[in-house]
Amino acid sequence: MRILVSACLLGVGCKYSGGDNADPAVIALQEGVELIPVCPEQLGGLPTPRPCAERAGARVMTEAGEEVTPQFQKGAEETLRLAKLLGCRAALLKSRSPSCGSIEIYDGSFSHRRVLGRGVTAEKLVQARIPVFDEEHLDALKCFVFCEKADI
Repeated sequence: MRILVSACLLGVGCKYSGGDNADPAVIALQEGVELIPVCPEQLGGLPTPRPCAERAGARVMTEAGEEVTPQFQKGAEETLRLAKLLGCRAALLKSRSPSCGSIEIYDGSFSHRRVLGRGVTAEKLVQARIPVFDEEHLDALKCFVFCEKADI
């Protein structure tokens, strides 16, 4: 089974700051599934490093007030295209990211307040009926993988 995964969770230095969000539990998943790394922000044409951005409604803005919504939308479209092309059955994306957050995101005020919502890419994948999980809910992803493999 192929699963799309935020490249930063695999240790790729594509986080907005230039660092990564390497997660040993995510990296260990490669023992049982094929992980397809993606960075929607880079696919949308944004550089690394890049200014921190947050989603407020339909718009994605940097702290300096620059709108980067078009780049986030393009990255979401390219990520969905890859998921379909490669037959990915699910996605494991970085929690709270304005692209990848699947349950909650920062509210757009740059004050570390969280709100229920999805990032631009997570929203696009869910609309295409591709299940989206985050690294904080790996048990749910593992259950999904097991059920798919067992054809339950």
